[in-house]
Amino acid sequence: MTILSNRHPHGNQPLLEAGPNLENANGVVILLHGRGSPAANMIRLSQSLAPDPASGRRIAWLAPQAENNTWYPYRFLVPVEQNEPHLSSALSKIDELVDASVGHGIHSKQVALVGFSQGACLALEYVARGSRPVAGVAAFAGGLIGDPTVERQPIPDLTGTRVFLGVGELDEHIDVGIAERSARLLREAGASVDFRTYPGITHTILDDEIDAARDVIANIPVIGPRPAVS
Repeated sequence: MTILSNRHPHGNQPLLEAGPNLENANGVVILLHGRGSPAANMIRLSQSLAPDPASGRRIAWLAPQAENNTWYPYRFLVPVEQNEPHLSSALSKIDELVDASVGHGIHSKQVALVGFSQGACLALEYVARGSRPVAGVAAFAGGLIGDPTVERQPIPDLTGTRVFLGVGELDEHIDVGIAERSARLLREAGASVDFRTYPGITHTILDDEIDAARDVIANIPVIGPRPAVS
């Protein structure tokens, strides 16, 4: 048990949920908190991010909790090996939530990720690694994970994936140039990227970013009739 916990430190952490359960949802949003912040802070955002009920989208909101409120121990710009096994555990946790959604008849491309700070970096990195194709990402103050001076593994074809990335020009944790590079790499991989910078803004979430994230969620596709759940 100790060995398993060390390999997957986030595996048995709590999951907060809001909205319809997976059996009754036709879309899923995974909410990823920042360093030192609990999942409860992100699940509260579901009220602001919810699409118009007239859209017919029934969103299940899932907010996983990181061990000790931290997805990985060091900055997102260090070599990825320094953030293991926590980084791989965090990415695996997202895989598990996507797979649970698929197991209830929801296509992976009906799943979107929303993250702030460390959670935003994790969400962007998840899409860039492409283990499961998802509808899109809304990243509040984040960038792709890893040493930016080292060439990363190729990003898979992200055609049809929507990405919003916002960052304050005075953000003390996320350099605007790093965020812009991340947006460029995702765009070059085919994603539809909405990159916004905010003059005079530090490390926070703005109403404009909430609006942009709501647009990503509102465009989660409706993919045919749901199969019966056995």
